[in-house]
Amino acid sequence: MVSTRKRVGVLISGRGSNMAALIAAAREPSYPAEIALVVANRRDAAGLRHATQAGIATAVVEHTAYGADRDAFERAIDAVLAAHGIALICLAGFMRRLTPGFAARWEGRMINIHPSLLPAFKGLDTHERALAAGVRIHGASVHFVVPELDSGPIIAQAAVSVRDDDTADALAARVLAAEHRIYPLALRLLAEDRLRVVDGRCVIDGAVFSEGALVAPDGAH
Repeated sequence: MVSTRKRVGVLISGRGSNMAALIAAAREPSYPAEIALVVANRRDAAGLRHATQAGIATAVVEHTAYGADRDAFERAIDAVLAAHGIALICLAGFMRRLTPGFAARWEGRMINIHPSLLPAFKGLDTHERALAAGVRIHGASVHFVVPELDSGPIIAQAAVSVRDDDTADALAARVLAAEHRIYPLALRLLAEDRLRVVDGRCVIDGAVFSEGALVAPDGAH
């Protein structure tokens, strides 16, 4: 019997903790997506070992092998994805800026997890910047990837309260736990073809389950 689950490629650069959360979710037989491939741009990415242990195909496409030729690097990634019949891409700590051409080719089929409540704190060092700004609520967002950094339509968000005694590491740990909750939800919605972009905003068709696409702050988090 031919599987109807969408084949997903996960791009990583390091430990791939969100990749692990997606793999765990996809073990459920009713989950509509299959993590079919993990691609790393670093041969020493720790997430590769986890993927191999989970029985998932892996590939390494080292960006250093292509110098400044980002297009050639991305063509190599595209070739690997095509060889494995990948329909959707999840970025999970993939620390390379993708070109507009790659984003356009995968428009509507590539999502990313970012450790802030977008549009606040795009880019790096989000937890340090949140603490420096004195915000009371911080969190994570899953969004479609577009050419502009961290600017695509938002699919799901989770918020955590910022504590008076927080450090960047402590805040990051709570945000990471929230990321692991909403990334599998967002991929489920995408794989079920329940996401539409209307006037630059993501619209979800149907009920969003009890956990919701917005996870509100909770003192326990």
